[in-house]
Amino acid sequence: MKKIVQMFTFSFILTTVLTAQTNETLRSEEQEVQKNNLGLILGGYGEATYSRNFYSDNVFRYMTPDKYKNDPAHGRFDLPHVVFFVGYEFGNGWRMNSEIEFEHGGTESAMEIEPEEGGEYEAEVERGGEVVLEQFWIEKTFSRALNLRMGHLIVPVGLTNGNHLPTQFFTVFRPQGERTILPCTWHETGASLWGRIGKWRYEAQILAGLDSELFGSDRWISGASASPYEFKVGNKLATALRFDNYSISGLRLGVSGYYGQSFNNGIKTTSSDKYKGVKGEVMIGSFDFEYNNHNWVARGYFDYGHLGDAQTISLYNRNLPNQSASPRSNVASNALAAGVEVGYDLFSQIPKLKQKKQKFYLFGRYEFFDSMYKVSTNITDQDWCGRKVMVGGVNYYPIKDVVIKAEYSVGLMTSAFKNENAINLGIAYAGFFTK
Repeated sequence: MKKIVQMFTFSFILTTVLTAQTNETLRSEEQEVQKNNLGLILGGYGEATYSRNFYSDNVFRYMTPDKYKNDPAHGRFDLPHVVFFVGYEFGNGWRMNSEIEFEHGGTESAMEIEPEEGGEYEAEVERGGEVVLEQFWIEKTFSRALNLRMGHLIVPVGLTNGNHLPTQFFTVFRPQGERTILPCTWHETGASLWGRIGKWRYEAQILAGLDSELFGSDRWISGASASPYEFKVGNKLATALRFDNYSISGLRLGVSGYYGQSFNNGIKTTSSDKYKGVKGEVMIGSFDFEYNNHNWVARGYFDYGHLGDAQTISLYNRNLPNQSASPRSNVASNALAAGVEVGYDLFSQIPKLKQKKQKFYLFGRYEFFDSMYKVSTNITDQDWCGRKVMVGGVNYYPIKDVVIKAEYSVGLMTSAFKNENAINLGIAYAGFFTK
């Protein structure tokens, strides 16, 4: 809590100093905003995919792998994300933005009469999926160097959370490593200060903390940003920081981090002396980069996370009631994910296609991740939680905002398990409907 108070104090001092120093600049910049940026802003992105997976889809394939090594391949169609942006520029530096996301086609339910059961009324689930309010914030711009954003925010930790549009990665699905160990897209309610100073961009956030009851072995902390309740428990707060540098043309270098306590941040808390002093501190450090120049695009990231009191939290979660939202599984003390992808635009060498601004990237990707990279004493390390993934494929952009993707993915498992290989196809768009 002391660290959070210090962060608030620092943010207040920074706000006061910068505001006093740039008062005249602020007025001129706000007038420019009023002239050029008033009005409604609409946009969005969406993905439709097909996968042919050459491994078993049985839920027990990791527990008894020998039984399922020879299972047939299976196919899946999906709508991973269909998202709509709605924003509005009010003037005087004030703006609003919201983002609603339909995952996997949204969700449907209906009341039906069942003739097989004597005409009884029954509620039926027609379609699985989720509808999520991924962003909603109100922002005040004081200057290029200082903006205050309040509401439901994207947490800018790692590469993918800040670059999750389908035109911002080559693979059909979001990078597997980061979406395994971190929430993706990670969004929390809180407040943020951000801005640009020279070749640097910074962002500092105060957020709702995670709930350790939702941690698990196969996804580490990634399931803990969402709340199964109508509200997000706020017993614990957290901080996130990010810095990006743009000194080299075409290259962005970024570092980001997260700190927060997670234990006793659920709807039911414990006051037992047995858990006195248990904090469940979550600490994450990340480095990422993106290079886009000379017809080459390269991206990469390295994420490392630590969970304090992992052994105690594992025992606590395993003893939760079956009706709880917890996976009730062990959780690792440390998780790791790293990846890099490189693509080259072949159409850049064909003048007619280059003139039409069409692009055709041939790309390769490599990832390594392990949601149980290090475990505490008496916690079993699940070998299947760590794997390597190699992907090769193409991205075709007939126009700037539309991309068609095709790839072959190889998921390298330890020898006890069958490799998880797949062919993935997708079409996606990302852009604004108003200018």
